[in-house]
Order: sequence, then structure tokens, then C-alpha cells
Amino acid sequence: MKLREIAEYLGCELVGEGDIEITGVAGIEQAGPTELTFLANPKYAPKVRHTRAAAILVSQPVRDHPIASLVSSNPYLDFARALELFYQPPRPAPGIHPWASIAPSARIGEDAYVGPFAVIGEDVVIGRNARIYPHVVIYQGARIGDDFCAHSHAVVREFCRIGHRVTLGNGVVVGGDGFGFARRSDGSHYKIVQSGITVIEDDVEIQSLCSIDRATVGETRVKRGAKIDSLVQVGHACVVGENCILCAQVGLAGSTVLERNVLLAGQAGAAGHLTIHQGAVVYAQAGVGGDVAAGATVAGSPAFDAAQWRRAVTAFPKLPEMLKTMRELKMRLEELERRIAAGDTQATSQER
Repeated sequence: MKLREIAEYLGCELVGEGDIEITGVAGIEQAGPTELTFLANPKYAPKVRHTRAAAILVSQPVRDHPIASLVSSNPYLDFARALELFYQPPRPAPGIHPWASIAPSARIGEDAYVGPFAVIGEDVVIGRNARIYPHVVIYQGARIGDDFCAHSHAVVREFCRIGHRVTLGNGVVVGGDGFGFARRSDGSHYKIVQSGITVIEDDVEIQSLCSIDRATVGETRVKRGAKIDSLVQVGHACVVGENCILCAQVGLAGSTVLERNVLLAGQAGAAGHLTIHQGAVVYAQAGVGGDVAAGATVAGSPAFDAAQWRRAVTAFPKLPEMLKTMRELKMRLEELERRIAAGDTQATSQER
């Protein structure tokens, strides 16, 4: 594909030779002489001088290197769009495999694919253009919209609701039981029936091996446009707001509320019964124990202001040396006080 054709498709300004043949896209260090790459973060700009790529997507033309440029207001987004020109995941042809098990009362929209050993329960409703891969299980009474994609071993539990254009990765469980037990007088635990549901709104993607628990009563809800990375747990009665990002191994204890556009980096956790307000950012491995203000950036465990946390982390390795110095000063002070008490006036005047 000619570089000028890619520029036209993306709506980018072309600077340089437009007749270059592009055969694919790759990262800045891996790209070959017929591939397109991108520069989204200015700190990687020195790598441009060493790339073998034929052309680059950038926010400003490259002036000091003989490489064709596609000038974009959002190079990373346009790189993602360019990638679709050269690779599309395989899509199975519509049809229901004879080894799938579909309850007589289930209703599945047109142009659906249902793979072998998939199980769809009674009274399930699924919209148009579904892709349900082998070994997916959808329990009784689930309601699912159009353009649903469930990869192998995903599970949608009873009565849960899923909107349009939702993707579930391998091994995702939507609507598994919340972690609810009542303690008996003898110390044993009585399971609380998890009578609520899980609701997944439109345009949500949940990647591999995530668990989105159902509520004890009421609902757990993941709102429109949220993206959830692999190995995340969302506890019962949580709310994940619109366009939130939850990176790998995030954990939300029950009744955590994330407002819209919150970002939780890898292994961050929330203690539950708290609100992380709109636009907040939680650093990796942070432990949130209380509400987080709108637009705040927090880090550490317990989490607090990220700028203060960075200063604290810088000081942390120096603490043993500082403690040693404090002990030495304390010993010198105690010795001085002893000598003063003994009437050693010469030492007193010197050391003071």
C-alpha cells in the first residue's frame, strides 16, 4: 500500500515521498525498511535517528532525518488505525456448530456464530452478529446486545445484562458470586445468596481472566466505554464509570465507585465502600483506603498525593543512614548533658 494512500485514509499531512510501498507497521526499534512506525512520546525522539522504518507517524515533521512523515494530532491513535489496514483478526463465518448446546427458549439474532461446545441456557436473548467461541457458557436469563464477542471459556452468569459491542476475553466471568458470608456464633460462615446481577454497558472490553462479581442485592455495573485489562477483579456492588481504565491485577473491594475517566494502574487496589472521583489517577500498586478527589493523582499504600509520595520514596533508601546519624547525635547529646551535670565547664563551652 502506498504511503500517500495511508495518509489519505488517516487524514494526515504527508511530508516526504508518497510513493513508498508500505507492507506493515511496527514499533520504532523493530520496523523494517518497508514498514510504518510512530512516535507518540517525545522522550523516545532520539530513537528516530536509528530506526530502519520507511515512514513515521509523528506530531511534528522530522527535520533532521531523511524519513517520510505522516503528521498527526494523535500519532498513537492513527498508528492503531493504520494497523487495521494490514491485520484483521480472523472472524468465523456465521453459523451454529452442531456440537453447541442451545436451549429451546434461547433467542439468538441473525448472523451469529456459535462454536462447538458452547452452552446457551434457557431464556437467553442475544442480539445480532454475535461471536460465541467454543466452550463459552451463558446461563439462564442473560440479556446480551448486538455485536457481542465472547472468547473461549468466558462465562455470563444467570440474569446478567450486557449491552452492545461488548468483548469478553478468554476466561472472563461476568456475574460470579460476590464474596458474601455471615458469621455464625460458632465461628463458621453462612453463605449469603447473591441475588443481584452484573450489568455491562455498551462498548466495554474485558480482557482475559477477569471476574466481575454480581451484587448481593441490586447490581454491579461497568459503564459505557470502560476497558478492563487481564486479571482484574471487580467486587460485588461496585460501579466502574464511563471510559475508566483498569490495568492488570487491579482489585476493587465491594461497593467501590469509580466515576468517569478514572485510571487505575497495575496492581492498584481499593478497600471498598469508597469513591474515586472523576479523572483521578491511581499509580501502580497503590492501596486506596478512602475517597480520592476529582482529578487527583495518588500513589503508595495507603495512597496519598503522588508528588509527596515521590519525595517520600526518594528519602526512603536514606532512612537507615539518617537513623544512624540521629542515634549518634543522641549519644553525643546525652554525653554532653552528663558532663554538664558533672560540672565540666570547659567541655560545655566547647561543645555548645
